Amino acid sequence: MSELHVYDHPLIQHKLSILRDKNTSVKEFRELVGEIAGLMCYEATRDLPLEEVEVETPVAKAKAKRLAGKKLAVVPILRAGLGMVDGMVAMIPSCKVGHIGLYRDPETLEPVEYYCKLPPDISERDVYVVDPMFATGGSASAACTFLKEHGCRHIKLMCIIGAPPAWEKMQKDHPDVDVYVAAMDEKLNDHGYIVPGLGDAGDRIFGTK
Repeated sequence: MSELHVYDHPLIQHKLSILRDKNTSVKEFRELVGEIAGLMCYEATRDLPLEEVEVETPVAKAKAKRLAGKKLAVVPILRAGLGMVDGMVAMIPSCKVGHIGLYRDPETLEPVEYYCKLPPDISERDVYVVDPMFATGGSASAACTFLKEHGCRHIKLMCIIGAPPAWEKMQKDHPDVDVYVAAMDEKLNDHGYIVPGLGDAGDRIFGTK
């Protein structure tokens, strides 16, 4: 079964408290989403394999560790997932970036795909799907299904705030996908928004309504 990782790191929790505040500006909100993504990426990549290499320092030769040639990809779910990309790429600059466009039907709350562009070798890469909000789990599940149809075998999902219904759906649909969140909130309201959450992440990142 997959695992749910909820971050309790003080820096993440501090930044999350500012992110939730309705008075936080668009500029600061956008920056915080990227910063939190970078901090989460640090932990989510903890199991990447290493290989021993020899380097020459200014003083002497030394044995050191480098990533063992693992191919990685970051795939944001449009549009809010774009806010997490820069923070991820800052940590793993050699990764490729794909995009999956999904929107939630306001009546059914089910995800509808409208765009997909992935690296041609996506099936050979470990994939980190990113989306700030993990509410119903519909978009996350649909994105993982789509990636598996493209041959992806190693997928992790990174979100900033989640809710129990989303985790239940992912366990049911994708028991092989580990989920990383900065917080698991109480519930969803009648409109499918996370409570207490932080509102619409996409609107707050891009300054739209």
